[in-house]
Amino acid sequence: MSKMGERKRVRRKAILLCANLVVAFVILLPLLYAVSVAFMPSSDLYTMEMNLIPSHPTLENFRQALTKIPLLRFVVNSFLVAGLITVGQIISCSLAAFAFSFLDFKGKNVLFMLVMATMMIPGEATIISNYLTVSSWGWLDSYKVLIIPYLTSAMGIFLFRQFYLSFPKSLYEAAKLDGCGNIRFILTILMPLTKSGIGAMVVYTFINAWNMYMWPLLVNGSNEMRTVQIGISMLNSVDAQSITMMIAGVVMIILPSISIFIIGQKQLIRGMFSGAVKG
Repeated sequence: MSKMGERKRVRRKAILLCANLVVAFVILLPLLYAVSVAFMPSSDLYTMEMNLIPSHPTLENFRQALTKIPLLRFVVNSFLVAGLITVGQIISCSLAAFAFSFLDFKGKNVLFMLVMATMMIPGEATIISNYLTVSSWGWLDSYKVLIIPYLTSAMGIFLFRQFYLSFPKSLYEAAKLDGCGNIRFILTILMPLTKSGIGAMVVYTFINAWNMYMWPLLVNGSNEMRTVQIGISMLNSVDAQSITMMIAGVVMIILPSISIFIIGQKQLIRGMFSGAVKG
């Protein structure tokens, strides 16, 4: 009976593995085809045959994508903007979450509800007023107009607060009795205990900042300040050659976000789930 049960278990795992592989292949098929097109000459793409794999692989599309537009400059801009936004949100959201979790002040719950209510306001509803504000301050075509408006987020405050609520308040009180200040308590006690939450926040924030499109398109018009999501559209033109060249550019700019996700996926999953469990 045990041998039959073991065989059924192995058979079930094999079936689940095959099903997962099929689903993964279907999901990844557009990405895999995009990578294949990036190595195709344009003559392979515009034929009556179904060319899923390039018959004559070439790196010419990548070379042209790098020479036609200052793509490396756009990548540096996106890395700088996404990195500073990520660091800024980690600092600001952790401080705000600490106040909502451990400090007692009048109207704390109401203020937290107002912060959470901002998540229901779509960004398109405030983008014009924000543009008029930064324009009146003379911030257009600069790094600060891309970074400063995104240095905090309600989602980050909520995520860190859920982590901090899983710690007993007596931990904070004991630290205060030992003469530990609030900043020192955050840096030496809370931060090391919330590494999974920080990892989840880093992945979530960096990918969102890297993929920003509407706001950078609106506030920046010079090549020196463009990000990759805006700059990649400059590869598109009316000729057939631009299709494979643009796909090559797209493949290059999605590699950093995919790499960040693959490296931090465990932290992201652990952070999203562990903050919801107390004790």
